[in-house]
Amino acid sequence: MSSSIKKIVKEFYASNFYKNPEDVKMYLHPEAELFWNSSAGFNKMNFQDILGMIAEMSKSFHSLRAEISHLLRDKDDVTIRFTYHVRTVENPDEEIPMAHFIAIWKIKDDKLYKGYQISQPADETPENLSSFMATNF
Repeated sequence: MSSSIKKIVKEFYASNFYKNPEDVKMYLHPEAELFWNSSAGFNKMNFQDILGMIAEMSKSFHSLRAEISHLLRDKDDVTIRFTYHVRTVENPDEEIPMAHFIAIWKIKDDKLYKGYQISQPADETPENLSSFMATNF
């Protein structure tokens, strides 16, 4: 792998991918799949499904910021723990935590290839939020 796979994952989540679907193609493998367990249930998404979801995100969010607390590598897999903070189109002046995520990505050809993700709605429990501030990676 020519680039650090941790760097690839971190750069994807730090990017403004939700505003420009073309940027997604720099990070996401054309055969990508995402297996996502959320509070709404299980969803399996392919490359086109992910692009469609991102297009919808761009309509809803004025800004989207991933606050990363953990970034771990094991061979060709990278695990990331983060919280998305958003400013909605309806209320661009207030940033709120939207959801907490853990995702494990398998990397292929220096791109995110297979993702296994869990999420739940965010809360503002001090212990939960403070854990994000303490981690360096």
